[in-house]
Amino acid sequence: MAGADGSADRVGDDGLMGKVHERIDGRLREFIEAQRIFFTATAPLAADGTVNLSPKGLTGSFAVIDDFTVAYLDFAGSNAETIAHLRENGRITLMWCAFQGPPNIVRIHGRGGPVFRDDPRWPTLMEHFPDIDTSQHGLRAIIVVHAELIRDTCGYAVPFMTYDGDRDLHGRRFAREDDESLNAYFEKKEHVGTSLDGLPGLPLPLPPTPQRVSHQT
Repeated sequence: MAGADGSADRVGDDGLMGKVHERIDGRLREFIEAQRIFFTATAPLAADGTVNLSPKGLTGSFAVIDDFTVAYLDFAGSNAETIAHLRENGRITLMWCAFQGPPNIVRIHGRGGPVFRDDPRWPTLMEHFPDIDTSQHGLRAIIVVHAELIRDTCGYAVPFMTYDGDRDLHGRRFAREDDESLNAYFEKKEHVGTSLDGLPGLPLPLPPTPQRVSHQT
């Protein structure tokens, strides 16, 4: 049965209700934008490949682009599994859980890809992240995901947890890096340019950080 918000109810074998949503809007959008952390899952095509699951949480690093598209910023780290898997096959699932308030879990199953610094789409996409200082965190890509299936489930077993604040360790660690030193850091890491399973990861050398588009008149 379709709801007034365009969602469709589904009852599983356990009797618990879930919904499939036609788009990312209304209360669904408000819910995912309010969460302080979300998770991304990807995998290579090989049956014996390494499945990857990552938490994402820096305030201001996630954005809803339109009713069917979301994006988040990919920062410096010692691996690039998500980038590698998306470059190979594009499959990705994003998940948000309610740790406060009514229980809820939202998943967006879709296809995505990394947008790198030298991509002409970069400046426009970065306009969706006005609160992010690109001189910190070693920003290396923007992950754009187009939703193919949007659904929620009960989340009854998810515990209550409180948000105390973002950690400042990542920003303090990478704020001292410029483009040259950040590229050197990535080249020293075994699984940045190449994934754990040998797939192409982050393209190196790293292009310069593009300047933000100014709309001042």
